[in-house]
Amino acid sequence: MKRNALLALICFLPFSLFAQQQWNLKDCIAYGLKNNRSGIVYENEKRAADAQAKEALADYLPKVSVTGTFDDNLKVQQSIIPAGIFGPEAVKVAFTQKYNTNGVAQLDQTIYDQSLLNGLKANKYNKQQADLNVKKNEETIIYDISNSYYQIYVYREQLRLLRANLETYRKQMDISRLQVKKGVTLQKDLDKVTVNYNNAVSQIRVAESSLTLSENQLKYNMGYPIASALQVDTASSQDINTPALIDPSSNSFSAGNRTDYQLSEINSHLLEIDQQRIKAGAIPKLTGYARYGAVGFGNTLGPAFSDFSPYSAIGLKLTIPLFDFFKRNAQYSQARYKSLNAAENLKLDQGKYQLEYENAKTKIIKAQSNLDNDSRNIELAQSVFRTTNLQFIKGVTDLNDWLNAQYAIKDAQNNYLNSLYSFYQAKLDVEKAAGTLKTFYSSL
Repeated sequence: MKRNALLALICFLPFSLFAQQQWNLKDCIAYGLKNNRSGIVYENEKRAADAQAKEALADYLPKVSVTGTFDDNLKVQQSIIPAGIFGPEAVKVAFTQKYNTNGVAQLDQTIYDQSLLNGLKANKYNKQQADLNVKKNEETIIYDISNSYYQIYVYREQLRLLRANLETYRKQMDISRLQVKKGVTLQKDLDKVTVNYNNAVSQIRVAESSLTLSENQLKYNMGYPIASALQVDTASSQDINTPALIDPSSNSFSAGNRTDYQLSEINSHLLEIDQQRIKAGAIPKLTGYARYGAVGFGNTLGPAFSDFSPYSAIGLKLTIPLFDFFKRNAQYSQARYKSLNAAENLKLDQGKYQLEYENAKTKIIKAQSNLDNDSRNIELAQSVFRTTNLQFIKGVTDLNDWLNAQYAIKDAQNNYLNSLYSFYQAKLDVEKAAGTLKTFYSSL
């Protein structure tokens, strides 16, 4: 019995430790990169790109085909030998019999096809495109997990402040209740404090609900079981510390760092190759072949399947397209304009991504300033409240001033929480705009 209990404890211990693990931001992202289901989708697309490259290469490899036919000539076709060749009259002759079989194996090898050669150039870019799609998906996972993680931190901070306010109102309710019993103050003063206490309780419930929703969103972004507990360690100083301000004069942005821009470049290259491939369709194609077969004839089935006459041939086939100019020219024009548009869109994207980065940089600088200001404002409001509370205890001021001072704290706290979330949102937006989300993850 003791041995069984020990075994059960050893088996259960890893799961218990897993459940009690404190997940910091880097842990959450690492788990999400491995377990988010979208990763499987893009890995499959990467494998599909490899298979597409093999398919394109196969068009330039030897092809072997085997064909077998069996004919039952219900009415044998006859040909006419003109008069004067074998006699004074025309002679009707059948050059086949009722049954005939034919089996042939043929090898075809493309020797020169410029359109296929141009198509092979696309293999490299298709693979790069698949790799970039995987990278883009990883950046999306990093962004979404970080956003949910910071939301959890903000809601926990909100709950901490709300519970502190609730405790302040509770203490004042106890004091006011005693004062009402002694007849020192009126019932309406107790009611005023009670209303604020109840409002704080409602706000805590809303914040707790929002916290649960954010935790579920984080689990979803990570690919973590929704029903399982996830102990998020948002108190970790390495994740929540405030970074230094971005230098407004820095000009280190490069659109080439953006995965979106790199994908647009790949698309532009692919369109250029498609344009070259269509143009190369006018160049003659040379193909070599080798053929070996056997044919059998008979007025009964037996000889048609037993008495075969073999034959073989090797040769070259030159295909020169002559009358498809208008179709090919229309296709080439479409590909050309798509390629020109892709080049223009690259220039547009470069300007758009530069704008996104500058805007994100401006927002984080503003958010940093607001966060510092609102953090100091909470300390100032608390200092004012402590003074007002002391005056209220001594009877120098009334309850309205006390409630106004407490409301000023709540207002400062709300501004601080909004600034805190705006700051972390701006922080992620800067990393996204600069194309450095993976660097951000590595530096955690």
